[in-house]
Amino acid sequence: MSMSQETSSSAAMATLPLPQRLFLLSLRLEKAKLEDDSAAVRGSLLSAAAVAELCITGWLRDRDGKAERTNATTATLDPFLAQMLGAVPADRPRRWFDVLESGWLEAEETVRDQLVEAGAIAIEHRRILGPIGTKRIHVADPGAVETLRARVRDAVQRDPGSAPTPIGEAVLAALAIDGNVSTVFRWRDLRGRRPAVRALTGRVDRDLPGLRSALSGSLALRGTASS
Repeated sequence: MSMSQETSSSAAMATLPLPQRLFLLSLRLEKAKLEDDSAAVRGSLLSAAAVAELCITGWLRDRDGKAERTNATTATLDPFLAQMLGAVPADRPRRWFDVLESGWLEAEETVRDQLVEAGAIAIEHRRILGPIGTKRIHVADPGAVETLRARVRDAVQRDPGSAPTPIGEAVLAALAIDGNVSTVFRWRDLRGRRPAVRALTGRVDRDLPGLRSALSGSLALRGTASS
């Protein structure tokens, strides 16, 4: 792939909504499968990514500790984002936790199907033994996923005083840390990085108040406490 093609692929990756980017980051590319460590909480993480996307793009805002819609229509949103936005009544705010919890159950399947429809991934069904089967998830552009992974990791590895990480990548890093997405960060990647992690999560908390506290409750319900 040429340099211009790599740049184009990376740019296209950056335009994907945060839930789709988080799904791709959760893939073990060499195994063509999702990583196992965050499996129990993946729906909550994808829902949190959707809420973050809606906040960053201006569809939701914080009002006295609750989520408030800024726009009644969902016509320009993809189905998963529209579903998450629809959890907030147009005429009154709703608790962030309730919004996040509204979509976790179907989040993984919905986001996966959107990526298939977009041509970003392909699903290969394999028969193992009798009725037992497995799915392999093949990525159309592994290089773009690796580039995104490097950028998200850089959120806690860059030198102090360098330019701030784009908020979308900061959110992805924070979600990966909170949910133990091991394809992004392993424990040794974060060793000695506590000040950087605190700075990162503090920024996300300032820019998107209510998101991580709601996610913490959701993770606890799924059986895994956030970091």
